[in-house]
Amino acid sequence: MSANQPITVPFWLDESPVMFPPTELAMTDPDGLLAMGGALTPEWLLCAYSQGIFPWFNEESDIMWWSPNPRSVVFVDNLKVSKSLAKLIRQQKFTITFDKDFPAVIQACANIKRQEEEGTWILDDMQQAYIELHEQGHAHSVEVWLKDKLVGGLYGVAIGKVFFGESMFTKTSNASKVGFVHLVEQLKVWGFNMIDAQIESEHLNSLGAHLINRAEFEKGLEEDTLKDFPPKKWTLEL
Repeated sequence: MSANQPITVPFWLDESPVMFPPTELAMTDPDGLLAMGGALTPEWLLCAYSQGIFPWFNEESDIMWWSPNPRSVVFVDNLKVSKSLAKLIRQQKFTITFDKDFPAVIQACANIKRQEEEGTWILDDMQQAYIELHEQGHAHSVEVWLKDKLVGGLYGVAIGKVFFGESMFTKTSNASKVGFVHLVEQLKVWGFNMIDAQIESEHLNSLGAHLINRAEFEKGLEEDTLKDFPPKKWTLEL
């Protein structure tokens, strides 16, 4: 999807009440624009993610909320690790931490240049919203360190036992993939089943992501977001 393309808005949301229309009313294109408006408060964001909805917009637009169909997901049991990536992990070249420096990770994700995008959708308001979620124990980061330098990472939101991936960055070859593999392995230990990857990408397809329809995705959400896993900081070093 492109944040600069003309759009038709199906629904406008006021800041109150915190409520989304049914996701099946999202636009029929694969990107699935559902609504605009609302707010970037923890209440709005947690309500959105619990229904498989996420925000994505540029600085010239209002908040846009999306529910893609089909949906890209990674089931933890289907993680793919290439021989070269497995070899790199065995070398223990990197130190992996969880929730050590969430603000640095989201800032790096905002600043990294991506071939398919101009500018960033991780605006200052978006960063502050997710930092607030992190402080409440709902949003988490994975940091990949080369000695004392942050060279890769990712962040996302956890509700129950579903992890909703938001963005990744890498400054050293395969650093973000190493971080992702460690995340998946830890989530598997905790009993998570599914990681939401949102939109299909070659990067995540190489790690085992595949497309499922919205109905199947939302059925998984209904089951796994209700599993007991209280929000808290994930303070780990691997």
